Amino acid sequence: MKRNIVCFLPPILLKITYKMTDENKNSTGNNIKRYSKVSGTMAGIAVKIAGEKFLGIKIDKEEHAKNLLKSIGNLKGPLMKVGQILATIPQALPPEYAKALQELQSNAPPMGWAFVKRRMKTELGNDWAKKFKTFDKQATAAASLGQVHKAITHDSKEIACKLQYPDMLSAIKADLNQLKIIFSLYEKYDSAISTKLIHSELQERLYEELDYEREAKNCKLFSYMLRNEPNVYIPEVIDELSTDRLLSSTWLHGENLLNFVNSNPEQRNMIALNMFKAWYIPFYNYGIIHGDPHPGNYTVRNDNSINLLDFGCIRIFPAKFVGGVIDLYHALQNGDYNLAVHAYETWGFENLNKEQIETLNIWANFLYGPILEDKIRPIGELTKGIYGKETAQKVHKKLKEIGGITIPREFVFMDRAALGLGSVFLHLKAEINWYQIFNELIKDFNQEEMNIKQQEALVKFNLLTTTKMT
Repeated sequence: MKRNIVCFLPPILLKITYKMTDENKNSTGNNIKRYSKVSGTMAGIAVKIAGEKFLGIKIDKEEHAKNLLKSIGNLKGPLMKVGQILATIPQALPPEYAKALQELQSNAPPMGWAFVKRRMKTELGNDWAKKFKTFDKQATAAASLGQVHKAITHDSKEIACKLQYPDMLSAIKADLNQLKIIFSLYEKYDSAISTKLIHSELQERLYEELDYEREAKNCKLFSYMLRNEPNVYIPEVIDELSTDRLLSSTWLHGENLLNFVNSNPEQRNMIALNMFKAWYIPFYNYGIIHGDPHPGNYTVRNDNSINLLDFGCIRIFPAKFVGGVIDLYHALQNGDYNLAVHAYETWGFENLNKEQIETLNIWANFLYGPILEDKIRPIGELTKGIYGKETAQKVHKKLKEIGGITIPREFVFMDRAALGLGSVFLHLKAEINWYQIFNELIKDFNQEEMNIKQQEALVKFNLLTTTKMT
């Protein structure tokens, strides 16, 4: 039956399925194994979606999505991380697949001790163990690109050693090719959103996450940007125990954020407020965001202050982009259509027509809603566990009706981060006057001054260099 369906595939899908087979033949080493684990499932998606669209054959997309999840769930590397990212971008994938990808666990099975010893020897030399007073054999956390081991230095300092899995560059190249195939398939199935620039943005951010030397600089940058915020703590990098594939930093004690969802309202609101500051102070003062607001990247200290962790994924925006965020806020406040158009164009949207602008305004009113009302309120509400689901579906439907839209690169992580934070605030059931907090942050905003501050900070931590991609 599968063969018959393939015979009826349109040329573009035939090209995609052939491309996967061809790449498998020409790949070597670990890439062959990696492709083989995933490509069969990708080809299956091609066949089944094409069969549904062109032959009227109905498929159980939910069941098929679970099969996809099984194929990539145990793969360490970027495809796992990409799946988690895509699941947070409304309508970037069919809902059945997005739901399945949300189930990917960040705590993947860790590398064994023998493997860890070989990796540490590669990073710090034959005598690596002598550089530590103690080094835990068991990883405290294992994620998509690396795992963390707790250690103690000879001066009795508790530290976290994040060790990258081997051959991640090859894995990223392989997985990005697979992602391009997934996107190509989806655009043939649903043309509401062009994914070309989304792929480019994910690619650049993933390559950056491989560079632990850059992440060390990011960590120092955030410590600098939040130096006057007493309720946010950033780890201190241990340079002498760090390389481009090993990042050692001080261990910050704190409890899992989600442990506080049933605590008293005052405590929950205080935690949410500290999180808000940890994320938005760098953005409105320096145009820089922490691009992965996952609950696991925050822990709560005894005094309800916040530890901010994991700086592999940050996004640096030009000052004019931040200006556009503020312009759109005022446009929505005052019903200023022309200012809204200016804001969207500042963000990188091109050749927008009236229908597209009105549709974008639906999404904008949802995102800006909490800061448009001068009152204490929750950030929003969850629909079947997803923040913004109903609005996203409404926007997606309208975009499809009017011919689709190309999402600018800069928009991808900004949108994802806003939704990610909103979801955390909802889990905490926080009720705050978001309007007052936001307006306090932007009251002294000056685009030229921000540009100067940003450039000075990036130069200070040598972050103006280009991303390593080879």
